[in-house]
Amino acid sequence: MENNTLPAENLENTIGYTFQNKEILKEALTHSSYSNEMKSKGVRQPCNERLEFLGDSVLSIIVSSYLFEAYRDIQEGDLTKIRAAVVCEKALSKFAMQIKLGEYISLGHGEAMNNGRERASILADAFEALLAAIYLDSGENFETVRSFLLPYIKNELEYIQNNGVFMDYKTTLQQIVQQVEGEKLEYVLVGESGPDHNKLFSVEARLNSNVIGKGSAHSKREAEQIAAKEALILFGEK
Repeated sequence: MENNTLPAENLENTIGYTFQNKEILKEALTHSSYSNEMKSKGVRQPCNERLEFLGDSVLSIIVSSYLFEAYRDIQEGDLTKIRAAVVCEKALSKFAMQIKLGEYISLGHGEAMNNGRERASILADAFEALLAAIYLDSGENFETVRSFLLPYIKNELEYIQNNGVFMDYKTTLQQIVQQVEGEKLEYVLVGESGPDHNKLFSVEARLNSNVIGKGSAHSKREAEQIAAKEALILFGEK
């Protein structure tokens, strides 16, 4: 591997997984630019593009399965939007930076000189390749990949929910209501049920005390968003 990459063993310590097949880890950390340089020298070193292809599917099935179970009140269209937000290049490159993946990637000289270790596309692709490598090395065990991946996904979901990256129906509804002076929009908690660790909250969106939408979910924030979405449908805006 290139001299200025960190030992792969350090990465194994960081991610909490030790590879039985070190070659598959090496492949996951090999960019095509490095593979091409080695080829010109008569050395065969596969790049991570095939693993990236597989990793993309592994990522999708794990995230889709988690969202299906965790967001039982959300319909297919919105689940698709949520999934897109947490598996996009920006999110994946963020996960890669959290484990300092760029420091382990073998790059060709040109890519290395042009800050390739910090390039979002390279980091995101390598992260997907790493997922595939773990999947294959563990005997195609989704649970092993899942235990590594989901903490990053959950943190990203919390981040984008708190920052209104997706499903921000409340903001859209508020903008519509504000077009008429004196209108009062509020969200009222009308019910709670279930055990403390899995409560279901019921919320009503009210305009001038009239109910225009209802929503139930396992967090007040989600319930408000569902109520706002129902109100938008009522207004013909969704």
